[in-house]
Amino acid sequence: MAADKQKQESQDLFDQQIKRSEIKSRITALYHVLGDIYGSERLVLRAIKLGVVQQMRSKRLGEQVVALQKLIHGDPTLKKAPLLKDIPQILDELEDTLAQIVARRLVEEDLERKISEKLQERQEEYLNDMKAQLLREKGSPENANTLKKLAFLEKKKQVKLNASVSEVLRPRTLNEIIGQERPLKALIAKLAAPHPQHILLYGPPGVGKTSAARIALEHVKRMSGSTFQPDAPFVEVDGTTLRWDPRDITNPLLGSVHDPIYQGARRDLAETGIPEPKLGLVTEAHGGILFIDEIGDVDPILQNKLLKVMEDKKVFFESSYYEPGDPMIPEYIRRLFEEGAPADFVLIGATTRDPDQINPAFRSRCAEIFFDCLTPLDIQKVIKQAARKLNVVLEPGVAEAISEYTIEARKATNILVDASAMARYRQKNSRRKTVRVTMDDLQEVLQISRLTPYVTRHAEPRGEIGHVFGLAVSGFVGTIIEIEAVAFPAGERQQGTVRFNGAAGSMAKDSVFNALAVYRAVTGKNAADYDIHVNIVGGGRVDGPSAGAAIFLAIYSAIEGIPLRQDVAVTGEISIQGQVRGVGGITEKLYGARQVGVKKMLIPADNSRELPEEMWGVQVVSIAKITDAFPHILIGEKLEEN
Repeated sequence: MAADKQKQESQDLFDQQIKRSEIKSRITALYHVLGDIYGSERLVLRAIKLGVVQQMRSKRLGEQVVALQKLIHGDPTLKKAPLLKDIPQILDELEDTLAQIVARRLVEEDLERKISEKLQERQEEYLNDMKAQLLREKGSPENANTLKKLAFLEKKKQVKLNASVSEVLRPRTLNEIIGQERPLKALIAKLAAPHPQHILLYGPPGVGKTSAARIALEHVKRMSGSTFQPDAPFVEVDGTTLRWDPRDITNPLLGSVHDPIYQGARRDLAETGIPEPKLGLVTEAHGGILFIDEIGDVDPILQNKLLKVMEDKKVFFESSYYEPGDPMIPEYIRRLFEEGAPADFVLIGATTRDPDQINPAFRSRCAEIFFDCLTPLDIQKVIKQAARKLNVVLEPGVAEAISEYTIEARKATNILVDASAMARYRQKNSRRKTVRVTMDDLQEVLQISRLTPYVTRHAEPRGEIGHVFGLAVSGFVGTIIEIEAVAFPAGERQQGTVRFNGAAGSMAKDSVFNALAVYRAVTGKNAADYDIHVNIVGGGRVDGPSAGAAIFLAIYSAIEGIPLRQDVAVTGEISIQGQVRGVGGITEKLYGARQVGVKKMLIPADNSRELPEEMWGVQVVSIAKITDAFPHILIGEKLEEN
């Protein structure tokens, strides 16, 4: 028993020594951590201040623990040393407290580092702003390199060419718009009304639609009681350049929003994440006219959005970055998003397309004005007017010759400019201030440019069997179509054939069969006894039935052998009962007849009210039945020649 007791005491003493060794190691570790936190010098100063230097050096673990408590908690009132059995629990608490202190110090250090970085960044920005301000106030942003580039730009600005010829020849007054008196009058009347309308201008290219719109606005602004202010803008844009961007990144017509992340608004707005609306042409035209050339080529989606703007008279912007409650948003941006940008303007759209190719929604909101084709006399006036502006003298016959090669004022002036340049080159050694353009100069330009006369076939006061002039419209321009027919007795009775060039179209082919039925009704003869060939000279396509009357006359002349007058043109749809039905484009067709020198034009009686005031020297006769045309176009012994 004594041996067992002695052995147990030895074991307890050993365990106590192990425990004291573990406690001493933990105490030592805690002192090391305190040294890392405060530093050796600061830890000694803290120990002196708290009066624990002797306790720290004591060999008694309890005294060392009390010193640790005072150093960690900063409480000098602790006096009683704990018992050995209580020390592990106290060390656990001190370790938790010390861990919290270490964690807090790490967080504080991280915050101090970030705050220091932000302060440094702000300080650098402030210094840069101050430097920029000082440069603006007292210094200069220029250096040797920028000054060199500035000098290069200034040198380039001193070199100037003369104004472009289109700028010199552009009409400036109402009197300089030639051949468009009626359309120009209608345009001014609509703009001068108390409530100006949106307008669509139709017509071939180069007849002055853009110039007429610009001059009309200037004229209306000078009228008393005008809706337009003296500074009303005229904003011009080409519709072929306007495209719809589904991402809404850019839209020069309606405007767009520059979001700070993707497109970068102004620097001060981008830093605060504020989107910035960019105004478009509709706002630029506010209070004036927005002129869109070739409006039929504008993207359909963009056309619909433009219609919305025309209804609202405003443009509204949207952006996912706009926060109405953000106090940092400038007032003008807030108003643009909430109230929209003003866009109260008059739209004038010009096009060379047919009306049925224009958006019906546009047509329903706009008045429509059709510009006339220019006659050879109009072209000659344009040439003479341009010659005065260019300070050139025209040899007799030059203006008339140019008018044979184009129906566009722009093209005519281009030919004149080329001819005058050729004349100046030829007369480069002459002392004359004015240049004389001769027929030789013009012929050389025509040959170099490979130009051919606009009209290749002219009407003549003679008769021809199976040949007649029909009338058609292509792009607001009336043209002559030549229709010819031949007829031969068929090899067998009632076995005749009919041939017609298929390229002319199905409607023209139907007109041939209608004409054959009418021929039998008029003459009592069966066209099936003949082989008949009908041809559209040049292979032209006839889109509508308006050539029916002319086709009948060609077939009738070919079978009966009666000549047709070659200075008469015919238009009209023919029914199987021989009636001549109304057709479209009478004004344009009258112009086309005048171009080739037609003296008389036969039109359906249904179209008699559509005749313009200016007949250009052409006699127009209305016919209700195809037989009404006989006295005016057939040349024969039994028919009274007219």
